[in-house]
Amino acid sequence: MRIKRYIPMLALPAAIAAGVFGITTTTSAVAGTTLTGAGSTLVAPLVEDVFGPDFASKYSINVTYGGGGSGAGVTDISNKSVDFGASDAPLTSPQVAACTGCVEIPWALAATGLSYNLSGVAHLNLSGPVIADIFLGTITNWDSPQIAALNKGETLPNLAITPVWRNDPSGDSYVFSTYLTDVSPAWAGKVGASTTPAYPVGTGEKGNSGVAAVVASTPGAIGNNSWFYIRQDGLKAAAIENGAGNYEYPYEPNLVAAAALLKTVPDLGSLSATNAGPFANDLSIVNPSYSKPKKGKKPTTTQKDEAQAYPLATFTYVITRPDDPNIADVKEFISFALTSPEQAKGIGGQLQFAPLPSAIVTADNKAVAGL
Repeated sequence: MRIKRYIPMLALPAAIAAGVFGITTTTSAVAGTTLTGAGSTLVAPLVEDVFGPDFASKYSINVTYGGGGSGAGVTDISNKSVDFGASDAPLTSPQVAACTGCVEIPWALAATGLSYNLSGVAHLNLSGPVIADIFLGTITNWDSPQIAALNKGETLPNLAITPVWRNDPSGDSYVFSTYLTDVSPAWAGKVGASTTPAYPVGTGEKGNSGVAAVVASTPGAIGNNSWFYIRQDGLKAAAIENGAGNYEYPYEPNLVAAAALLKTVPDLGSLSATNAGPFANDLSIVNPSYSKPKKGKKPTTTQKDEAQAYPLATFTYVITRPDDPNIADVKEFISFALTSPEQAKGIGGQLQFAPLPSAIVTADNKAVAGL
């Protein structure tokens, strides 16, 4: 089956868009200011179908966005070739140093997942250590005892596993490899967390659409790509074990639960090369820890969120620079984007994004005001 590259889903009538967003669509974008962005393919559906078109309709400012992956977004904003970059991985210290004065703002909440191609297997549980061993090449067949032990009642085929991964700098890869680093000492020692992990086995493809295409056409394949592309291309997704030992899908309530565990948000306007590492840790919602309720006690709200949290949830970031010649319009655009997912929860849900938590929105608004 041939899989298409991402095609905008929300070719909705203008009247529907206006009803959802509370905006008018009688004023179309005119020739003049055009904001350009590039980067994350995970967030591309939201930028191309929600943020950009509705911002243009309201403010008569066009927004053009090219994907290319998170690494490309960071490179382009660092080179001042775009007005904003987008990345699903926070900036590293060297990237902050190269992107002089750049500010990163979490502007969407999404997830990366594991798609698989196994005929007759409708439900698949996978734990972090098992996933790590698959992508390390230690587990090579679908009917291995390690996988069978997690999937009692499922008939797993005697079929070779084909791991598929991103071969371009990718925020999805960063989230995936961060999770595996956290749960697997073997992975941490051999590969580690990166936007470009050195996978020892499998096949690499460019972009989320590239991974989805190979998984769809390859019996026995398993690939890490964003939840939107898994859904768009009709692939099956594995349920992944979280810190509580529960197997969860990247459904919106599970992303919201993971994000709710973020209690303290750093001052986003104070990012520097020296504090980029702590920033990344403070904003990470990958693989939240779990604290078991005491005997005889009901679980707290936090413990309930920990039990439900999807372990590969992530914020995705917009990156811009205060010295951009179009910074006034960029600020307007980011402010608009920060309200759109919650105002249009129904559409955001179709695109597999979840509302940002209030603590993030507060910090975001402060950062935008300081640009």
